[in-house]
Amino acid sequence: MEAASRPDLTAAAWRSSSYSNQEGGDCVQVADGFPGVVPVRDSKNPGGPALVLPATSWTAFIDAVTAAE
Repeated sequence: MEAASRPDLTAAAWRSSSYSNQEGGDCVQVADGFPGVVPVRDSKNPGGPALVLPATSWTAFIDAVTAAE
């Protein structure tokens, strides 16, 4: 099995959820524009590591969270 290549996130435009607090902390940020994957990071550590999830996994996560509201 061949490993997927990791996208270059250097110029990623990160965004926070509209549900995050007004100070911008304590939230998860995602970056758009990466076909097939969703980069995710912790807003408290923007220089730290980012997870790169398959888009289908991110969609399933969002659907599960939304269903639990």
